[in-house]
Order: sequence, then C-alpha cells, then structure tokens
Amino acid sequence: MAFRALTRRRTWFTLLLTIVAATAVLMVEPPEPDPFQVGVAHLPDSYSSVRAERLLRELPSARVRPAIVVVSRADGAALTPADRAALDGRLPTLRRFAAGGQVAAPRFAPDGTVALVAVPLPAADQDKTTERVVALRAALAGKLPAGVRAQVTGAPAFATDLSKMFDGADTTLLLTTLLVVALLLLVTYRSPILWAVPLLVVAVTEQVALHVVRHVLPRLELTPDGATFAITSVLVFGAATDYALLLIARYREELLHEQDRFAAMSTALRQTGPAILASGGTIFVALLSLLLATAEGTRALGVACAIGVVLAVVTALFVLPAAIVLCGRGVFWPFVPRVGGVASVGRVWGRMGDAVARRPRLVAAASVVLLAGLAAGTLGLQVGLSQSEQFRDKPEAVLGAEALARAFPAGATQPVAVLTAPAAAERVVQAAEAVPNVAGAEVAERTATLARVSVVLKPEPGTDAADRAIRDLRTAVAALPDAKAEVGGEIVAGLDILDAYGRDTALILPIILVLVGLVLVVLLRGVLAPVLLVVTVGVSFLASLGASNLLFRHVLDYPALDPGVVLVAFVLMVALGVDYNIFLVTRAKEDAAHLGTRAGMLNALRVTGGVITSAGILLAAVFAVLGVIPVIIAGQIGVIVGIGVLLDTLLVRTVLVPALALILGSRFWWPGREPSAAGRARPAIPADAGER
Repeated sequence: MAFRALTRRRTWFTLLLTIVAATAVLMVEPPEPDPFQVGVAHLPDSYSSVRAERLLRELPSARVRPAIVVVSRADGAALTPADRAALDGRLPTLRRFAAGGQVAAPRFAPDGTVALVAVPLPAADQDKTTERVVALRAALAGKLPAGVRAQVTGAPAFATDLSKMFDGADTTLLLTTLLVVALLLLVTYRSPILWAVPLLVVAVTEQVALHVVRHVLPRLELTPDGATFAITSVLVFGAATDYALLLIARYREELLHEQDRFAAMSTALRQTGPAILASGGTIFVALLSLLLATAEGTRALGVACAIGVVLAVVTALFVLPAAIVLCGRGVFWPFVPRVGGVASVGRVWGRMGDAVARRPRLVAAASVVLLAGLAAGTLGLQVGLSQSEQFRDKPEAVLGAEALARAFPAGATQPVAVLTAPAAAERVVQAAEAVPNVAGAEVAERTATLARVSVVLKPEPGTDAADRAIRDLRTAVAALPDAKAEVGGEIVAGLDILDAYGRDTALILPIILVLVGLVLVVLLRGVLAPVLLVVTVGVSFLASLGASNLLFRHVLDYPALDPGVVLVAFVLMVALGVDYNIFLVTRAKEDAAHLGTRAGMLNALRVTGGVITSAGILLAAVFAVLGVIPVIIAGQIGVIVGIGVLLDTLLVRTVLVPALALILGSRFWWPGREPSAAGRARPAIPADAGER
C-alpha cells in the first residue's frame, strides 16, 4: 500500500478532521438497546431451552419471576417460634412486592433451620427487576430478630447481583488502563512529553470506538453481554498502543537519517504501514469469524472488537503520525534523535540473536520442549462454572443459595420447567421422579393446551451433576408418547449455552487458523513461513492455556473455566500473538533484501527487540487490568491472553522464530525466493550500539 507523503498542511487537516469527526460521534446519543441482560447468550430455535421459553410465555406464570427469600439463623441453629412469628409478620411486606399481591406460606426445612418464601416478582427488564430486588432486600434488612438473617436469592437476585457488579466497572477499568499504559509508556520512552501524545490519541480512540459500538450493535440486533465493552476497551488500548510503539520506534530511527521530520514520518509509515495493516487485518478477520458463533453474545463481542481494531489501525496510520510529527523532534526530549546519531538499540537483543545463531537447533528444540511442558497443564482442564462460582466475591444471591442448599435441595432456587401436553402431565411427573438426582416433581400450572411440570434437582445449578440430571430428564420425557415435552428454564439454558460454546469452539478455532494463515501468505508471499508462524502461535496458546490452568487451580482456586473463555481467549491470543511475528518477520524480509536471510533476521531481532518486547509487556499488562472486573470470566480471559502474549513476546518471537529462520535459511521464504535488494540499502545496526 502506498502512503502519501506528509506535509504540514496535510497533517493539520488530518488532526482537525479527526477532532470534528470524534466530537460528532461522541455527541450523538446511541439508540436505546434491548433491555440489557448480563450474561445474555441468545440461542437459535434448535435448542430445547429456547423452544421451552417460547411455550412458557403462553402461560400466566410468564408474567412473574420468583425471588426466593431464605431465612436462617447466623449460628445455624433451628428457627425458634419467635423467629417464625417474626417471619409471618413480614409477609404483608413481601406481598407488596409480589405480582397480584399474593405470597405463599413459608416452607420450613425438615430440621427447622431454614425457611423459604417465594416472592413472585412481576416480569420486567433488568433495570426494573434490579430495583425490585434491591427494594425487597432493603425492606427485610434489620426487620427480623437479632441473629436471624433474610437473604434474597433465585434467578432475579443472581441477575441483579451480576449487573450491580458492573456498576462503575467501566470507569474503574478505564482509569486503571490509563494508569497502566501511562506508566509503561513513560518507562519505555523515558521522556516527560512523548508518552502523553499516544496516550491521548489512544484514549480518544477507545471512547469513540465504544460509542460507535453502542450505535452499531442495536442496529444489527445484537445484544452484548456484561464483558463485551470491557474486552473491547482493553483490546483497543492494547492494539492501538502497540501500533504506536512500532510507528514511533521506526520514526525515531528515520530521524537519524532525515533532516525533514515530515519526510522521516512518511518513510516510517511506508515501512511500518504494511505490518500494521497486516496485523489489523489478521485481528479483524479472526474477530469476524466469531459471527459464526451460535451464542448472540459471542457474535456481538466479535463485531464490537472488530470495530475497535479498525479504529485502532486508522488512528495508527493517520491520526497518530500527524500528532507526533507536528510536535517536532523536541517531543523525544531529553533523548532527541539527530541526523547522524546512533540508533537506540541495546546490546541485549544483539547478544540474544548471536546466542540463538550459535546453536539454532538446540535453541528451537529447547523452546518446543518448554512450550510443550506448559501445554501439558491443560490435562484435566475443567470447563463450566456453577452460578455461585462465577463471582470472585460471594454476593447475597450466592450466600442465600448456599444457605438454602444446606437444608433444601440445591436446585430449589431454580426449578427445571418441563412443558408438555395437559393429558401427559402426570406421566411426565412420574418419569421425572425416576431420574437420578431429581428431588421432586409436580404439576405447577395447567391450561387447556399446555401444562408446566416443575422439577427440582438435588445438585446445585450449573454443576456437572445437575447437567447430567438435565440430560437424563430430557431423555426420559422424550420417550413418553404424545407428550411433546420441552425441557427449559434458566439452568437448562445454561447447559445449552455450554453445549453451544463447545460447538462454536470446535468450528471456529480451525477456521481462524486458516484465515490467519492466508493473511500471512498474502503478506509474506510464501507458504512455509506463514505455516510456521501459525503453528508457533497455536502452540503458544496451548502453553498459555496450560500455564493459566495451573495458576487457576493451584493459586487462584478457580474450579473450572467459564464456557466462553477458551473461544474468546483463543481468538484474541492468536490474533494478537501473530502480531509480533508479523512485526519481526516483515522487518526481517525487508533487511534480507540487502543482508541475506540470516543477517536480516538477526538485524530485525536487534532493531525490533526493544519495541516489540515493550509492546508485549504493555499488552499483557493491559489485559491483566481485566482483573478489576468482579466476575471470573473477565479475569480468566485477561490471565490467559496476558500469559500468552508474554510467551509470544519473550520466547516465540525472541527465540523460536529466529531459530527456525536460521535453520531454514532462504528456504524460510519457500516457495518464494530470498528477497532481492530493492530500494536503498542500509547497513545493519551494530550489535554493540549502546543505549541512549
């Protein structure tokens, strides 16, 4: 791609146009989306839970969502007669929140330690449900005898606690990310001025990207889940800052040869532009592959992140160059590059390249063994979290469910709904009660055309035992003639989502690898190098997943991975991980034209080592910021991607890829030939050039 030469007029025009466009985007209010639901993963009609949900809407009970009030003593003792009388005295208060003003009498556990009151809240969007749950909790707080606690749980309470955890999370995430990026840029550039320019440009890009996403997703009828905007924000910050580091490093290098800073930036753009475009294109293609996902939340994440990456690339190629070049050479103070000066390349990367060059086969073998050892950590990997395991800190809904599970079946908070023909309802009850791990079943509702059988499971919703019970229940009711039974409910939908993620992972992962490989083939005009780069990034992902699994199990005490983590982390890891290989190999190909493959690769490692390592550390730190989000899925994605990026930066790109290139020599570019000299030749930067 040809980039037009920069001029003072053109750069000012670019900045002014950017300011006007960004202001216009931020001033336009996005359309009202569908009622926001945390954790939404809308599925197609091929899933039984979706068909059951449609049938449930035909019943009168569809207009309510039961919240469960769990009353128990803090010391675990049985409720006293005075405690029970106090609970009866609160029933009029509970009726004020119930649809129709009716609340069933309390149910007491056989041992008398726990009482359960179901409060049917009117069905509404998440905001109104949250208001009712909060008000219900406030009405119960401090209204029972000392030592007696009332905890609100059930599906509305879980959704409320999950949504409340995201209140203010966007602001916390933004401020933490800004602080981390600012600190790392300051350390990287050692300049009191330079760090502020890319940070300001990237921060504006991130805000514009999120605003555009809020405009686009509702128009595409895509509903985001709770982590969509957080992941998009982190991705934009990471990718845009990486591109800034690459561009500014090359611009600084060109200033050592060009007196005219506009000409120097034009040359830097011509040299780094293809790599940035290839990087952005790789990430864009990988993210759009998420449109093949079954879950709507995953498709929304793919579109949101793809929009963010496009804006990050546009910023890196047009806005940032204009902002940097207009600041003059003084923006690098106190290390201002002068024509004829020495390049800021440290000895470390030259020595690293020399060490790899001495014994490339041994280095490559050792790297593969290390990656394989880390990948072995995936053995015994568990996928699927119960409802209570999705939170880092237990909210009231989890505490209430745990108290309930100590005296009632754990599944009592969210019964399974079996929709069937009225004439078959009793047979469905009998079949359900014969299923292992079913605590009980009853006909809860019946109309002229439809009956709902409520099935309570013994295990906690979301556990392996509960999932097996649901599958067995489906098999049992499907065998009943003329029942036409559909099994649904929120915990059944969770199982279907788990199955959908498994299907999506098996389908999308190989497609992403093929698409990324094709992008690399076009960029490098070869086959062998792209195949090797894709394989190294894939192995790096397995290593990061294995290392993360060991960390989750033995340090952070996470019982399993969230179902959506593997797919999302893989997409981000492969797309971002291949970036550093693109930055290295495109520079190696450029230098090979006048130095040969061996010397070209070593020189590329030498001159890109500092900037790529800085970019990798920064990107890993930015993804680690996802840990401020108080749900496990965000932290798990951040850890896996962060470890993977560090492996790519410090091992794969620094050691393994150069070793493979040195072993293969000119065959590395097969079926193409070793790049021939073209354009102006530039001598290799000395390995012992000191840092400035």
